[in-house]
Amino acid sequence: MACRQQDLLLLQLTPLIWLALAVAAAAASGAKSGCPEKCGDVSIPFPFGIGDRCHIGMPWFNLSCNGSSNPAKPYWGALEILNISLQGQLTFSSPVAEDCYNRSGNTESYYVFIGLDDDAPFTLSSTRTIFTAIGCDTEAYIYPFMDRNDTTGCLSICEGKRMVVNNSCSGIGCCQASIPSGVKKLRMEVDSFHNHSRVLEFNPCSYAFLIDKDHFEFSDKDMIVKNKYERDIPVPVVVDWKIANETCETARRDEKTFACKSENSICNDTDGLGYRCDCKQGYRGNPYLTGGDGCVDIDECNENLHNCGEQICKNTEGGYYCKRRFNKLVALMILLGIGISLLFVLVISWIYWVLKRRKIIKLRDEFFRKNGGLLLQQQIASHGVTVATKIFSAEELERATNKYDETQIIGRGGYGTVYKGILPNHGTVAIKKSKTVDENQIEQFINEVFILSQINHRNVVMLLGCCLETEVPLLVYEFISNGTLSNHIHDEAHPSTLSLEDRLRIASETAGALAYLHFAASIPIFHRDVKSTNILLDNDLTAKVSDFGASRLIPLDQTQISTIIQGTLGYLDPEYLQTGQLTEKSDVYSFGVVLVELLTGEKPTSFTRGPEERNLSMYFLLSMKENSLFNVLHQRLVDEGGVEQLVAVSQLAKRCLSLNGDERPTMKEVAIELEELKRSFVRPRAQGKYEGTMVELCEPSEAYRGNDSVVGQDSLGNRSISLLEMAR
Repeated sequence: MACRQQDLLLLQLTPLIWLALAVAAAAASGAKSGCPEKCGDVSIPFPFGIGDRCHIGMPWFNLSCNGSSNPAKPYWGALEILNISLQGQLTFSSPVAEDCYNRSGNTESYYVFIGLDDDAPFTLSSTRTIFTAIGCDTEAYIYPFMDRNDTTGCLSICEGKRMVVNNSCSGIGCCQASIPSGVKKLRMEVDSFHNHSRVLEFNPCSYAFLIDKDHFEFSDKDMIVKNKYERDIPVPVVVDWKIANETCETARRDEKTFACKSENSICNDTDGLGYRCDCKQGYRGNPYLTGGDGCVDIDECNENLHNCGEQICKNTEGGYYCKRRFNKLVALMILLGIGISLLFVLVISWIYWVLKRRKIIKLRDEFFRKNGGLLLQQQIASHGVTVATKIFSAEELERATNKYDETQIIGRGGYGTVYKGILPNHGTVAIKKSKTVDENQIEQFINEVFILSQINHRNVVMLLGCCLETEVPLLVYEFISNGTLSNHIHDEAHPSTLSLEDRLRIASETAGALAYLHFAASIPIFHRDVKSTNILLDNDLTAKVSDFGASRLIPLDQTQISTIIQGTLGYLDPEYLQTGQLTEKSDVYSFGVVLVELLTGEKPTSFTRGPEERNLSMYFLLSMKENSLFNVLHQRLVDEGGVEQLVAVSQLAKRCLSLNGDERPTMKEVAIELEELKRSFVRPRAQGKYEGTMVELCEPSEAYRGNDSVVGQDSLGNRSISLLEMAR
């Protein structure tokens, strides 16, 4: 065998082989964990693998590795693998068909058979592989198998070496033909027309083979051959492979067998029936594996795979973005501009803040004057007293009432709305917010502030503070949790009425508070609006007198003052109503109405009653005059049997309701008398033993004998008492 012929062919085909091997080495191994990543110089990526547990599970992905050669070589059946691409191509070494002559005639002639597994979803690549023949007296053919009748081939004719054109394979010294698509098996044959007799000196042989068309270049040196072509020289042939003969949609139905395992992988249908897996754009790796072995982010910046040019590349998951480079001069100018802008903003903000602050201060001053702040100062100065109340800010009271939410309202009066609030240091409070801010209401508001600031009595609602800096003035009181006396007497929400003992105590506490206002306060105070809705009760049913908006301070040297008539219908003193002269006895009359309410459980005025009964005071006095007192008293009080107390309180109420103010007792006298009645009250008990002592009591039915007589027990024993005598 002539060495020159072998060397020339190796010169042409060996670079192709080394190029294929270089591509294989450059590819990511992507082998399954714990499995061989390479065989020799060839990477073995999953789904292929060497050994049963290292491939995807289909037999045609199982490879073998021949370690006896140096380097070791991977085999796919009998075919030597040169490269495996995850893009769906597998390159193997193909044998070469040949037909050689000398002057004596034919020396060697070989045809070649290539066959792939019938079950495997693999086919010879019609786009990457091309059938090629070399020679100047050559005819070559491909015969596909599996009942296919699409034989193809090519002819190459030339009479001299000078006719051959390098890099051209158009039928002069070299010819090529495309292979049919979808071919798995074929046979290649090569022959000559004249036994190479006319070109024997420079071209004794014809060759035919399949080859990757991207890795073949024809040269006239291939014509200068004198011996046979060595068949063990590998020629790269490309096979298209896919996972299975089904679509992505069908394959996804079975998650267990679906091959695209990486979270950054996508499934692609091939041109024919079948699918393969690829990494998403911006990722690379093995889409058939999970985690770090699968598709991972490409760092386009470090690998110079970006188009940022002079800008700075910043890598992101699955991509990148371009950022302008830092320019010191530009940055300095920007910082200078920002600094000047910030300084300008700060100056403007400071000027705005100063102006706004001045406006707020001015507005608060206006509100202070508008809400009677100067009037309050005058009251304090003229009476020479100190107001010990807290000045609350508007923000504190807004937070306390949840911005005066409707759900916080606990009462509405003639002069404003009362909200329940929560203050950090004072707990639960009641906040009174005036409805409007006309002069009359401001005067009443300031009057209430000043009066309450002077009062220190357990039965008067404590004023905690006020707020004058808002558009509407506000008062902050202690929170009384159990509603008004009117609620407990008249509302259906309190079906269990107050007992006689509770009523006596509430009346005594209220009278004591009013007596304090009239006689014990530093400056005498006339409440001017005594009524059951202005008497609050706490959880222990302790009375708290409230609402001093209509109250008046009385100079120490005066017993009455002239004012605009003000009060509540049903409670107004008839004498005050006629004369306009407000005296301490005006509060006594109003308190007498409250006493009648406690005794009867009726409202001061009611249009549901008859004409003679509409005014409760007149109706009560008429009942006493007609000896029918027990017809108007509350039935529960009558049943409780405190007859002497009922009669005594009724007599006291009658005196308080006298049309002539001079005939009425003072509040101090009323308070003393009620306190004595309260102390003398003995709660009736059922007949029986109590702590070893027998106590005999009359039943309620025995205590009451009719309209004109009752039986009671005084210090002298049991006796009958005429109502007429009591009335006298």
